[in-house]
Amino acid sequence: MSLKHLQKSRLFLFLFLLIIGLLAGCGSSERVSSTEKPAATSTETNTQQEGNSTQASSETEKKVFTIGITQIVEHPALDAAKEGFIKALADNGYVDGEKVKFDQQNAQGSRDTATSIAQKFVADKVDMIFAIATPTAQAAAQATADIPILITAVTDPVAAGLVKSNERPETNVTGTTDMNPVKEQLSLVTKVKPDAKKVGILYNSGETNSEVQIKLAESVAPELGLELVLKGITNSSEVQQAAQSLVGKVDAIYVPTDNTVVSALESVLGVAEQAKIPVVAGEGDSVRRGAVITYGLDYYKLGYQTGEMAIKVLNGTDPSTMPIETQKDMQLIVNKKAAANMGVELSEELLKEADEVIE
Repeated sequence: MSLKHLQKSRLFLFLFLLIIGLLAGCGSSERVSSTEKPAATSTETNTQQEGNSTQASSETEKKVFTIGITQIVEHPALDAAKEGFIKALADNGYVDGEKVKFDQQNAQGSRDTATSIAQKFVADKVDMIFAIATPTAQAAAQATADIPILITAVTDPVAAGLVKSNERPETNVTGTTDMNPVKEQLSLVTKVKPDAKKVGILYNSGETNSEVQIKLAESVAPELGLELVLKGITNSSEVQQAAQSLVGKVDAIYVPTDNTVVSALESVLGVAEQAKIPVVAGEGDSVRRGAVITYGLDYYKLGYQTGEMAIKVLNGTDPSTMPIETQKDMQLIVNKKAAANMGVELSEELLKEADEVIE
């Protein structure tokens, strides 16, 4: 090999190695670029946080709340309270099947069933329990101290052990009371039958709200010139026989807001019509079913009012700080046909005073 040829070979070798080195350096640089992540800018970080917040808000708005509804027994007053509750939620955007889902249960008058229903709601982790009437409210309160409980058709929440006071419950329970004006209702006895002296009262001796009303009646009857004849029962099958036992002993019958008696009201009305004994009721639906008169609550409106309270709880208000509410607007309701069937004539003055007259 000549010297000149050797020099050319060394030059080609140098150029070849130089090209290989450059290609290797470029390859290394490309790998670094493809694996390293650039630091996020403050604007990008804020945008991400806003996105997370919007997502959380959107998830809250999309949440479908589950409300367990438990009712001790079926009768028009309690059914009306339930309908009012559901309507209040719907009117405020909580439509069944969209933003809220209702699990409606009925204990059919059984306390054991009411307890099982409450335990089911707790196991299902519902967001709220709506308890209609005292026994179901007590069962719910015994089942959970954490899930918010809205009550209605409960005469005395304090006596029932549901709240520490009506002004400030300090428990997971709040809602509305159906404490009716017992004195004003009993005074109606003398307006439909001025010579009445003895008034029979049918009530469930095991129902707390009934016991409260009986005590009120006993405290006001003497000043109204009335004597009470009490007849306690334990279930709806005893109602008719109890009503028959009052025939010949009383001048009128008073039916308080007792769930057991009201659920079997037609049995009382049948006996009263046959014996010509006027029946004074504790709420309006009983008059629409055939009692003569009442001065009292509208359970649909009471349920609606409870629904409005429920919305506040769903939006974050602590039920322990929400006072038990009462219905302010009482109504005088009379049933002219029932009066005729029970042998009494309503005065024109009473009819003019009435908020609702059923022909």
